[in-house]
Amino acid sequence: MRQQGHVYLVDDDPDVRFYLGDLLRQLGYSVATYEDADVFFHQAMDLSPAVVLIDMRMPGLSGVQAQQRLREIGRHTPVVFISGESQPQEIIDAMKGGAVDFLIKPFNREQLVAAVDQALAHDAAERDRFVRLTRANRLFQTLTEREKEVFFLILQGHGNMAIGEQTGVQAGTVKKHRAAVYEKFGVASTAELMDACQGLGLRP
Repeated sequence: MRQQGHVYLVDDDPDVRFYLGDLLRQLGYSVATYEDADVFFHQAMDLSPAVVLIDMRMPGLSGVQAQQRLREIGRHTPVVFISGESQPQEIIDAMKGGAVDFLIKPFNREQLVAAVDQALAHDAAERDRFVRLTRANRLFQTLTEREKEVFFLILQGHGNMAIGEQTGVQAGTVKKHRAAVYEKFGVASTAELMDACQGLGLRP
């Protein structure tokens, strides 16, 4: 299934920018092209889902240096490298830095699409995860102190009786607190609550 998304194409070769930019647009992606990494950092808006399709060797910042700078500024757009010639260490550094793929020129359309779609799918999943966790954190802040206490015990898999024993609260009252937690999170079960809060990283 073709991923919809935006491609930041960074390459100092105008012919490559023209050819790949035109090809990607024909395939249904939105595309913005940049002649080097400095121009990209100066001009590019932070969109999602997106992928940075970047040449390894360019004037100014290299592809790996641009990848490192993305991390430094807290921008998590996935990266796919394209290169006419690269040393093994450059490829290793790129992949260690989290690159989705490394395409050696000349590559075919199928290889390009596969790499771009993989990166866009990854970015879309990360975006959805960020939205989910931001919402869960916001909802957690709406809980009362007692509800927060019950919330953590629910996530540990405890039933109402066990929660009552640990908190010194009647099981019937615990049931009401559990219902309030479910209502605020918009869930109907412990399993749904666990799914909504997976990766949230809160501690009692």
